[in-house]
Amino acid sequence: MSILVTGATGTIGSLVVQGLASAGAEVSAFVRTSGKQSFPAGVKEVVGDLTDVPSMRAALSSVRTLFLLNAVTPDEVTQALVALSLAREASVERIVYLSVIHADKFTDVPHFTGKHTVERMIESLDIPATILRPAYFMQNDRMVQQVIQGYGVYPMPIGSSGVAMIDARDIADIAVAELLRRDRAPTPLPRVTLELVGPERLTGESVAKLWSAALGRDVTYGGDDVTAFEAQMASSGPSWLAYDMRLMMAGIQKFGMHGADGAVDRLQAMLGRPLRNYADFVKEAVAAA
Repeated sequence: MSILVTGATGTIGSLVVQGLASAGAEVSAFVRTSGKQSFPAGVKEVVGDLTDVPSMRAALSSVRTLFLLNAVTPDEVTQALVALSLAREASVERIVYLSVIHADKFTDVPHFTGKHTVERMIESLDIPATILRPAYFMQNDRMVQQVIQGYGVYPMPIGSSGVAMIDARDIADIAVAELLRRDRAPTPLPRVTLELVGPERLTGESVAKLWSAALGRDVTYGGDDVTAFEAQMASSGPSWLAYDMRLMMAGIQKFGMHGADGAVDRLQAMLGRPLRNYADFVKEAVAAA
């Protein structure tokens, strides 16, 4: 019986596949297109779509453990609810679901509320699952690195309330640890929710200073204008996604994005090492550019 990883070609999913394979687990990578990505030796590629019920049924037929990751799409909720229902139908009782931190607080942000709906299904049906609630990914800032280095501006309007950004590699390592813990347990384990946060609270101004230090020249914070941010995003992507991101940034400015007391210590105990920090992420990004 294998561990099925959905979203296997994405940032988190591909790292989870690699981590599971390195640990000697039997892994199936669920992909929409065959051959899009090279997986480690021994990983089985399973072609299908989360909205295609026959392909999902086939993929889950020989699975003991499921890593459920849904991309931010207009039908994200449908994908997740169908996948979980089919997993229950297939008697899959070991699940790790990638949600988002403050899913219950950012109620006007579509992909947050969508993930909270999935969390409520897991809770109401008492599905044996680990719900991972990550904060803002450090790797999101790779998308604006050219702007930072070319124009000396950090353009993400994250405000001053504090964002405990987390490295995607730490998210994946925790997901792998939870998948292996559940997969290797003799019986299904109780439901648990983990807030995945980085070791420090960052603001727009503090992030700009870290880029300044790494580049050896001034980088300024672009400010809190979410209207301009939406317009910029809409110029290169779907308008619904740009608006979703605008609402998220407004929520971050209002509430911040950080875990409860003790969250960092709990994660570091699970990993057996410190969480990665943003300064090191920036140094790596600059060196790789």
